[in-house]
Amino acid sequence: MDSLVSTDWLANEMAACDLRIVDASSHLPDAGRNALAEHEAGHIPGAVFMDLAELVDTASAIENTLPSAEKFASRMAALGLGDGSRIVVYDDSGIRTAARAWFMLKLFGAQNVAILDGGLAKWRAEGRDLETGRRTLRHRHYTAWQDGRRLRDKAQVLANLATPAEAVVDARGAPRFLGGAPEPRPGITPGHIPGSANVPYASLFNADGTYKDKAGLSAAFSAGGVDLSRPVVVTCGSGMTACVLAFGLHLLGKQDVALYDGSWAEWGSDPTTPKAVGSSKVPA
Repeated sequence: MDSLVSTDWLANEMAACDLRIVDASSHLPDAGRNALAEHEAGHIPGAVFMDLAELVDTASAIENTLPSAEKFASRMAALGLGDGSRIVVYDDSGIRTAARAWFMLKLFGAQNVAILDGGLAKWRAEGRDLETGRRTLRHRHYTAWQDGRRLRDKAQVLANLATPAEAVVDARGAPRFLGGAPEPRPGITPGHIPGSANVPYASLFNADGTYKDKAGLSAAFSAGGVDLSRPVVVTCGSGMTACVLAFGLHLLGKQDVALYDGSWAEWGSDPTTPKAVGSSKVPA
């Protein structure tokens, strides 16, 4: 199974006994949307709902911090996702949350995971069937495991400032990256990590919501000044849309990509971290 699958492919494969379809829709608080209620009102037949808002470390002071491998494995097993499953994730979210689900599944050991290109919007636009209610599947074993190479913490990102072996790429929109727009979370200083590049996550998509082809993805990272010969650390506001960049880089065949999960929610709230504004990349 490819990492990016079409609606035609899913329609032809959805009856396969090893295939699991996952609705990973999630929304920002100011969107005024309820992802679970929308899922129950209409979803791709056979899909289960992955509650990303619940898949966090509730003991962390930083918003949206990844859960432990044990917690993640328990939740996936309860959804009927197990070792050996082929998993297709999709969303109906403006912040492309299927990429966060894809990243977590890969981080926590799933081997065969794909994103549905165009998500629910494309499926619905094509007039395909929807299912209502909430589906539950038989509990399956999911092995708890974590690939630490895919993550960076604040200390590692700070150390990289002194000897920048890794390119840091921020997925937020340009106004927030440049520090000209206020942060949506209280107590967080505007700006960006010094020396980081900006590739807004929305630049990776076509007008119809599908991912750009390899030439388009390469152009988006090139426009942001990203040196793809170096390992890359992706970041954003709270570790969500950074996963879109990670997936785009994956589509380009780049494997040395890690997520700074604390992202700007952690960095911008710490008065001791250096911060840059504008395009000068000079610490504020």
